Amino acid sequence: MNELLMVILAYLIGSVPTSVWVSKHFFDIDIRDYGSGNAGATNTYRVLGPKWGTIVMAADMIKGIIAVKLALLLPEYADSEVRLQNLQTILGLAAVIGHIFPIWAEFRGGKGVATLFGLVLSISPWTALSCVGIFILVLYLTRFVSLSSILASIAFPVFILVIFNVENPVYRIFAIAVALMVVLTHQKNIGRLFKGNESKVPILKHRDKRRERRKNISSGK
Repeated sequence: MNELLMVILAYLIGSVPTSVWVSKHFFDIDIRDYGSGNAGATNTYRVLGPKWGTIVMAADMIKGIIAVKLALLLPEYADSEVRLQNLQTILGLAAVIGHIFPIWAEFRGGKGVATLFGLVLSISPWTALSCVGIFILVLYLTRFVSLSSILASIAFPVFILVIFNVENPVYRIFAIAVALMVVLTHQKNIGRLFKGNESKVPILKHRDKRRERRKNISSGK
């Protein structure tokens, strides 16, 4: 019974629609009516700017962290690392589901990547940091947040199953499910990537301008 209440609470925490509340309170708009129509940090970054995008991303990550930490309120799980990790995974997933289908925002939320990262950061910090490294590298090279998220999520089960060789079977299944979930929730992005019309985030513009100038010089323009 206590576990069920914790799962419900984790879902409600995940359901806090950070980007929607920020856009409505500070800008008198619904973020879902602009940009990609997604209620996540990336769309907030594009529509409202890097300051608010960063705030929303941090808040969404914290939702996942808080949900995982709810497991510590049940002391009967403290004597088994595997049982504790399994409960933490379930609570974190409840928060991710809440973010994707938030009860406080007509069940129209984001893709859950930031909340998912908060979950993994709480349970497997080294794995999370490794995935962040891949995310940053891909973002630096391409400026596509969607592609960065997809490749980082695919790397997640590789780290869990191969590199760090986590023995917990539930967590191994979870890692594979995460990669599949992120790919499924980014189907539209994948389509736009193949068509060549996926939006890039407005970072590293100076680098791109330098490259363009070098290209023009080398071509004699």
